[in-house]
Amino acid sequence: MLYLVLACDVLFWVFLGGGLAARYAAGRRTLGGVLLLCVPLIDVVLLAATVLSIRNGAEPTIWHGLSAAYLGITVVYGHRTVRWADARFARRFGEDAPPPRPKPYGRAAIVDAWTSWLTFLLAYALSVGLMFGLVALVGGLDAGAPLLVWLNPLTKVLIYSLIWPVLTTIWPGKPPEATENT
Repeated sequence: MLYLVLACDVLFWVFLGGGLAARYAAGRRTLGGVLLLCVPLIDVVLLAATVLSIRNGAEPTIWHGLSAAYLGITVVYGHRTVRWADARFARRFGEDAPPPRPKPYGRAAIVDAWTSWLTFLLAYALSVGLMFGLVALVGGLDAGAPLLVWLNPLTKVLIYSLIWPVLTTIWPGKPPEATENT
């Protein structure tokens, strides 16, 4: 299962890079679109392989739990990553203006920090839901305990990542001072 998770991660980047290269560098928009459509199919393949492995009697391992954690994160962040990379490729190949940068101060910084944290909270919730779904599939916590190993690191990241939005809310920063022409 570990190798399948690793293969899916590598394939994500291969299809993303290949799709964007075909779309922008080679000018083959249709081929690029088809390759980019394969990106979410990787998650479907991983989910199906994980469920089939468990249903066919494989002993639940921490790698099945990693699969659930990985799926939760890629489902939430995958589309965002594709959009981000697409904007960079479009800019690099002269088809688009640079994307606007978020303001690193004030209300915009607070909203950005909390939006980022809430996005991770969604990925966390999806990962945990998938893990507990696999636990239910194997028949309970006794048999499914190895699936929940990834709860600890995911929960730590969730808690520690809360520090940034809290600090940004307390100290949102100030706009840069306008320079005077004298």
